[in-house]
Amino acid sequence: MILYGLKNCDTCRKALKKLPDCQLSDVRAEGVPETVLTDAFAQFGDRLLNTRSTTWRGLSAEDRDRPPLELIGEHPALMKRPLIKTEDALYLGWDKSTQAALGVA
Repeated sequence: MILYGLKNCDTCRKALKKLPDCQLSDVRAEGVPETVLTDAFAQFGDRLLNTRSTTWRGLSAEDRDRPPLELIGEHPALMKRPLIKTEDALYLGWDKSTQAALGVA
């Protein structure tokens, strides 16, 4: 299981604490494989883009109109976190439904 996120993100830290067998892939340092991003965008659509982040608020209106995958490629912190990849599924965020699906109480 791989958690794509940021090592300094509180939500990612909470998820890692509950998922001890999960490996962190820091999106700023390592990026996200293009196939994973494409699959995540196909499944989650625009929800993959974190429009509440300080990075988003710092973008110009022109930049905000660019395709989400292009923006995430340039600014990995714009991806909603965490993105968790298991052998057969992707999960976005760390809400109760994600926790239940992963068997975390």
